Amino acid sequence: MAEIKTFHLPDLGEGLPDATIVEWLVKEGATVRLDDPLVSMETAKAVVEVPSPYSGKLVKMHGDNGDVIITGAVLAEFEIDPKLPQRAEAQSTGHHHAPAGAGSKAAHNGDTVVASDEGGEISSGGAKPAGGDAGTVVGAMQSSDAVHAEQAVSVGGVKAVPAVRALARKLGVDLARVAPSGAGGVVTMNDVKLAAAAGSAMTAAPVGRGARGEGSTPAQRAVTPALSSALRASSPEARRDEQRTALSAAGKPVRTSPPATHAGVLGQPEQLKGMRRTMARVMAEAHAQIVATSIVDDADLHAWQAGNDITVRLLRALVTACKTVPALNAWFDGQNLTRTLHPHVDIGLAVDTEDGLFVPALRNADRLDAAGLRAAVNRARAEVMDRSIAPSELTGYTIMLSNFGMFAGRYATPVVVPPCVAILGAGKLHHATVPVLGGFEAHRVMPLSLTFDHRAATGGEAARFLKAVIDDLALPR
Repeated sequence: MAEIKTFHLPDLGEGLPDATIVEWLVKEGATVRLDDPLVSMETAKAVVEVPSPYSGKLVKMHGDNGDVIITGAVLAEFEIDPKLPQRAEAQSTGHHHAPAGAGSKAAHNGDTVVASDEGGEISSGGAKPAGGDAGTVVGAMQSSDAVHAEQAVSVGGVKAVPAVRALARKLGVDLARVAPSGAGGVVTMNDVKLAAAAGSAMTAAPVGRGARGEGSTPAQRAVTPALSSALRASSPEARRDEQRTALSAAGKPVRTSPPATHAGVLGQPEQLKGMRRTMARVMAEAHAQIVATSIVDDADLHAWQAGNDITVRLLRALVTACKTVPALNAWFDGQNLTRTLHPHVDIGLAVDTEDGLFVPALRNADRLDAAGLRAAVNRARAEVMDRSIAPSELTGYTIMLSNFGMFAGRYATPVVVPPCVAILGAGKLHHATVPVLGGFEAHRVMPLSLTFDHRAATGGEAARFLKAVIDDLALPR
């Protein structure tokens, strides 16, 4: 009787308790060799290609595309082929298995794999002590920080890294019809984006048809209507159709089936995955660990001259305040009751995406001029949007900034993510009546909300910090 081996989802080096299946690279019933690409899994920051741990027939897949698999849970079953090479029982696979249901505080020593826009080249943030912050989307999770270069592999005659394949599936692009621009004929993220924009390599079949041929997953089915509506958005007929209301035989409006969106189906529970799943955990932990207090005020921008960059001015004001009141440019250890005041200013800039919240770090913001700050912001946002940002760049910031006012809202209570002590939120600019000598004037003002950990900073320090921000923003340039 053939020997059956069970493969459990390994710790992928992200310090997270689960991962989402992006695509099975081997069909059920097919023969796979040791270390051949088996399945692409998505974590909070990266799409990781998991190699086969055995040589033999893949007899059962435990999960479809889009399913969330708990670290340590059964992922696949193999019928071992003794004629093919196998890994010795004591030989390490490079991943470490955690028990099913293990949380983020388990010890991890895996490898993080992140794709770049150039087709597979990886940048490393440098070695850190084991068990340090691996840099999650919106906060700290314990894991290894080892980042290794991932080579693009050929699947179906197309060379591409897993993240590029995932993007192609999401956009409905047939990789076999995309002209590669990467070294060695590798398809890059930019190639996929250009093909999607041109519409020259769209798939004829529904987006997300998996290896089993059973059709798309719920998450992938949700993408298709969004893409279709985007392509038809400029059509007058489409706009008129959207304005029509379904009527009953009596001519009264009736409820129709909930429409599909990029995030799921309205009215139905949606399983949080990837970045949103991590964001939910980190926000809950931050709420439980931080003694948050907020203070709000307005900055008068009446003296501003033409050409001021709002985001750059906010960053500069934050740097000025950090130098004036260092207590808020700090990390706080609530367990040991210690704090670390930082001599440099690394600003975590909250970037909103459809997939969740990223906080890339703008390193050494205190050493950058206006042009340098703008370049750093543009680079960070671009890397976040195309998912090419290195994990090391999503951690280590000393203070946080959220410019939520670019959308709506005047004041807020932004969440401080430990070990940081403070976050500054900038609200929507508006005009307010301001008393001046001899009367009143309408001045343009910016609402500001400063949330800080009251264990690490006093109310007086927070007030002086906010005043330093306001004073800098009041300058003409």
